This record gives sequence, structure tokens and C-alpha cells, in this order.
Amino acid sequence: MSLPKIAVDCMGGDYAPEEIVKGCIWASKEFAQTIFLVGDEQRIKEILKREGVKDERLVVVHAKDTIGMHEPPSNVLKKKESSLYIAGKLVKDGVADGLVSAGNTGAVLTVGKFVIGAIEEVERPAIGVALPNPKGKTVLIDVGANVDCKPKHLVQFAIIGHTYAEEILGIQNPRVGILSIGEEEGKGNELVKETYPLLKQLGLNFLGNAEGRDIYAGTFDVIVCDGFVGNIILKASESLGMAVVQMIKEEIKKSLLAKIGAFLLMPALNNFKKKADFTEYGGIPLLGAKKPVIITHGRANAKAIKNAIKVATEFYTHHFNEKLASNMKKFMPEGAKASWA
Repeated sequence: MSLPKIAVDCMGGDYAPEEIVKGCIWASKEFAQTIFLVGDEQRIKEILKREGVKDERLVVVHAKDTIGMHEPPSNVLKKKESSLYIAGKLVKDGVADGLVSAGNTGAVLTVGKFVIGAIEEVERPAIGVALPNPKGKTVLIDVGANVDCKPKHLVQFAIIGHTYAEEILGIQNPRVGILSIGEEEGKGNELVKETYPLLKQLGLNFLGNAEGRDIYAGTFDVIVCDGFVGNIILKASESLGMAVVQMIKEEIKKSLLAKIGAFLLMPALNNFKKKADFTEYGGIPLLGAKKPVIITHGRANAKAIKNAIKVATEFYTHHFNEKLASNMKKFMPEGAKASWA
């Protein structure tokens, strides 16, 4: 199978275009695939020249405009000469097979939903993130694409998360739960209580309510929530991970014995840091878009961009969208999408 062609928004992110272009160079060398570098042609070519790169698989596509990190997301639909819009249009038109951006998250979501579009069976694409646990990974979905949800949306997120866990993470018959404030049925807000019985009808391996402590315990493989709650969890988790690493560093400095102990624990500490490092997993996918859309961190460096391209490639080569469409038809009761609130 030939590898997909990936369009990269080279002007999005705190370190654009320098680190973005370097990540594309790295990916092209490692994966030997075509990458469209979308952005200011002159600046991109200057970086390629400085890096001594002449690779026909790195195709520069000029864009004279950009989307700022603090612009309203809807602006991207008006700024059709921006790097993000043009990259999305390459995917929509079939020139490229996937999109990667470290830019304005809301704008990337807008491009994914309204330029590239959602697969027919999915009403609202969602962002899923695979969080580490002692036994592997737990998919939390949605973590920011949809802050106001109805029960039918959470039902679709469950099917999307199931497909992610099974097809990308290799978890057979993944255990699915809905995030709530207690494990007993009947606990939670109105959205959770209304969604619970619908999830029981799907035929998924639904185990009921998941509490906050279950997210990192490995007791569920997929945990469903609305994007408002999920985004808070994601950002709090990222902050906690950085805080723990910093606190460990400060404690190590306090005594010679601690420094010796840290030296002996260095392999374990490095493994822990790797699990918490966003540059290792590259980016998070917008699940349900017609083609892979990978949103990476605004502080993404070359390594993160390279790995985000790898993630986009994995979703393409695993035929994720085809399997998601099949699962939506398999698990969603006939007529439920239209009739459920």
C-alpha cells in the first residue's frame, strides 16, 4: 500500500514555520512519503535550503495569509488564502489524504468539519485522546470539539471511541463507560442520565458509569463525555504531568542522597516523562472527519510534527473512516440518529 500524502499547515503554532518545516523534513526522510508544506513559499524554501534539503517529496504550496492563534475560528472560512484553509482544501479535493496543524485549534476543527467535512454517518466529529494508564491506554472522547452535547452525540462518541480503541490501539471488545460522579446507574447530570439507557441499547461492551479516578486506572478502555468536561480534564492532566516532573526535579536538588537515587531511577523517570510528553504522541485526531485531521500542540517542535504526520498516516492505513462508518451502521439502532434527543 502506498503511503498517504499529508498536507501540513506550516504557519500554525508558536514555532512556525521553522520547527514545522523541520518536522516535515524529518517525516519525509523517515517515512518516505509526499508532504505538502503549505505556507509562505519564500520562508519555507529558505529553511529547506538552509537545511540542505532537496527532496521532491516535499512539495511547497504557497499561502499568503495565516490564521492567528487568538482569531475567532470562523475566520478561517473567510480567509481562503490562509495556510490552514488551503491545506484543508487540498484534503477536500483529494490532492492530499490527511491534514496536520499546530495552529488555532478552533480553526482546525472548523476546517475539519466544514471544509473537509464529516463522514455521512457522523453528525458531529469529536476529538479523542488516548491517555496512558498502568495497563495501556484509555480513550477519552470528546475533549473539546463539542462543548454542548445532546444524548445522541454522546452515543455517537461511544461508537467512535470504540472504533478508535479497537482499530488503532488494538483493544478487542473495548470496555466503554460514560463519565459521571458515581458508578451507580442514575448518578450524574441530566445529560449523563439520559444517555446511559441509550448506551445500553447499542451492543457495545458498555460497563456503565466511569468516575474521574477510572480515567487513569485502566478499568475502562473508552470513556465518553461532552467536550466541555473532556477539555478541562485534558488540560488539567497536561498541567499535572508537568507539575509532577517539576516537583520531582526540585526534590532531587535538595540532597546528595536524592541525587544518587534519581540517578538509579533515571531509566524509569525517563519512561514516565516519555508517557507524559506530547511530542511523543504527536497530536490528537478529529474523529469522524472524512479524512485524517490531526491537531497538534501549539508548542509543537519538529519531533511533534513528525509524529503527528505518523499518526495521520496510521489512521489512513488502518482504514479508520471506513471501519467507523461500518460500526455506525452496525451499532446505531435504525432511525435512532434522527429520533434520539
